[in-house]
Amino acid sequence: MDSIVSQEPKKKKPDWLRVKLPVGKEYAEVRRLVDKHKLHTICESGNCPNMGECWGAGTATFMILGNVCTRSCTFCAVATGRPPEYDLEEPKRVAEAIHNMKVKHAVITSVNRDELKDKGAEIWYQTVVETKKLSPGITIETLIPDVKADWDSLYRMIEGGQEVVSHNVETVKELYRRVRPQARYERSMEQIKRTRDLGRRTKSGIMLGLGETDEQVFRAMDDYAVAGLHVLTLGQYLQPTKMHIEVAEFVHPDKFAMFKEEGLKRGIKYVESSPLVRSSYHAERHVHVPID
Repeated sequence: MDSIVSQEPKKKKPDWLRVKLPVGKEYAEVRRLVDKHKLHTICESGNCPNMGECWGAGTATFMILGNVCTRSCTFCAVATGRPPEYDLEEPKRVAEAIHNMKVKHAVITSVNRDELKDKGAEIWYQTVVETKKLSPGITIETLIPDVKADWDSLYRMIEGGQEVVSHNVETVKELYRRVRPQARYERSMEQIKRTRDLGRRTKSGIMLGLGETDEQVFRAMDDYAVAGLHVLTLGQYLQPTKMHIEVAEFVHPDKFAMFKEEGLKRGIKYVESSPLVRSSYHAERHVHVPID
């Protein structure tokens, strides 16, 4: 694999990527609940630039099955290694925290657990079921990992009653070997297609600024359209630490607007596209995207 870290000076972030620091009463309350229930959030583990805005609005994206991933993607700030045993009581704890936060829409994600026979599918299922049981009327998005073509595990993950099933492809096909060495582009597209074929509302995301060309993004959108994707998110990649793959380009907001139009032209029903967009940003809007 090519060297990830170059000796060139780090690119300066443009003004459109500057965000406010987390402050406020609502932010502090979410912080308290996360700590009290000993929960992991992708907001923290992924160094999300929108954490202040989302937590300030009383929402968070919960990460189940621990905070150590079996993959070593070169863009991701989540710790990688051999995960510890998972907690069978985690579904109830997550459900209680979501209930206490009184949110109307919850987003749940997880690390990859390739070492587990069912890829963590049962914990996924129980988390959705317990959350729905404790908070009737809540809507849920699950941002699920690659199940390595274990389709029985996929079906169990998505049958708990969640309204949106998201699986991020993350980058264009041509960059997979460098950005996601343990994943397969075609396999992720097949996972989205199978999810759609089961009548679920599908969602996925791509990061821009990793060195992709416009034509490669267009081809990825075409593949999404063939898979039947409902919701697409496009956002700027930001380097979490100097040990991660560097930003190749800070994509201008005008280009994000162009990509949004191109995605809609291809039949993707909802496209969220701007530099600070992340897969769970404004996720409550995606529940209402028609499936048919």
